[in-house]
Amino acid sequence: MSVVTEHESEWLYGLRWLARIWSIASIALILLFVFGEEFNLAKIANKELVGFLFFPVGVIVGFIVAWRREGIGGAITIASLLAFYFVYGFLMNGRLWQGGAFIFFAAPGFLFFAYWFFFHFLLEIKVEKRNH
Repeated sequence: MSVVTEHESEWLYGLRWLARIWSIASIALILLFVFGEEFNLAKIANKELVGFLFFPVGVIVGFIVAWRREGIGGAITIASLLAFYFVYGFLMNGRLWQGGAFIFFAAPGFLFFAYWFFFHFLLEIKVEKRNH
């Protein structure tokens, strides 16, 4: 349901829905890239398979989890993106930077995490004000 939850400000509500809508768009585009041509998992080299597990698999799993648990899902997405850049990019290919498109597609994970952080941070402030 699309309602502002208790203790959720309107801008947090907007942030949550921006993250959700962007995550759907990212998933759709990622799946188009992956399955737009004939996809044969057997033809992917082991080295590329490691990268594939972090991006897009880990990123998409993070998005799905974030629809219910924004902090955990955002953390999964961010960790998968960082692992993709570090493990696949740096350790396996010798260069950390793999391009900015990966960050753009994973950006909803940062938004989900920001939502979770600010929601809990602002909730703590409200609770403290009420107790004093």
